[in-house]
Amino acid sequence: MSTFMLKNSPVSFTPVNNIFIEKYMPKARGEFVKVYILMLKYILSGELGVSSSIIATKLNLLESDVMNALYYWQEEGLLKLIPIDKMNNFNLEFTSFAEENEETSNSISLLDALNTDSTKDMLKDIEKLIARPLSPKEMTSYLSWQKDFGFTSELILLLIEYCVSKGKRDARYIEKVALAWNDNNIKTIEDAQNYIKKSEDKWVKIKNILSYLGIKNSEIMKPQEELLDKWISKYNFSLDIIYKACNICFERLNRADFKYIDGILSKWHADNLKTLDSIAEKEAAYRSKNTKNTYQPKEKEKSKLRFDNFEGRNYDYDSLEKKLLGWDNDD
Repeated sequence: MSTFMLKNSPVSFTPVNNIFIEKYMPKARGEFVKVYILMLKYILSGELGVSSSIIATKLNLLESDVMNALYYWQEEGLLKLIPIDKMNNFNLEFTSFAEENEETSNSISLLDALNTDSTKDMLKDIEKLIARPLSPKEMTSYLSWQKDFGFTSELILLLIEYCVSKGKRDARYIEKVALAWNDNNIKTIEDAQNYIKKSEDKWVKIKNILSYLGIKNSEIMKPQEELLDKWISKYNFSLDIIYKACNICFERLNRADFKYIDGILSKWHADNLKTLDSIAEKEAAYRSKNTKNTYQPKEKEKSKLRFDNFEGRNYDYDSLEKKLLGWDNDD
């Protein structure tokens, strides 16, 4: 039996799938495309690993831009970030592109649905909203929401109108919103309007907090979004309370740190502190307690020397001076 050790020279080019070029690249931000292609190059050239700082330096980006790009492609389903520890280290895997061939059964069901006037009207209205023709896959997907989610035509149109108002027209984003509505048991127009209002209120608060922290880019990483959502939705803190925690963070660290702010707010939540007054009272009580417990040594009595009881002599210095000068014998 023979064993052959294979020695491959590094690949001098990076092949990019046409599906990525045609479907995913046009709608992605430029820096996201840069990160994807560079990571693809590292994978194909046999690199064992690379840090976010190296990628950021290579592409003249911030490390946060690199992480935002990787989270974006993960949400798009093109790669997987699998945490390997609690230090933000990951195993990164690229996923394969599935060819988008429609199944015969879907085509047949779509043809049947298109014979219904109400369905045709709904699809025409959707095309007007997104300002482009629908693909057969998109049509099938929208029609499946009626069957699988129990969405009415009016609810589907409201959902797509909501997405378009946010500047999102791609099918993947719209589908994510539909899944979220279904998970939240939204079945009527009233349910949807209440959910939209609640969601919009939350994002207005998130943008205000980011602005307060000096962060202008609203494209934050998923862990940061989860922390902000926890402060607003789970802890139900007002903006004034969150701003107070941000101020404390700035005073102590001289920078914005989401984990540090989260530690402050989590402590306040555990202590059921919901107002600025209650927080001030808690801080005052803490300072008062620490002041009382501070060790203050008693003033020691001045120790007496062993010759303190000695009674000193009194001298007549004028008389002594006369004796020394010989004036004491003058008449």
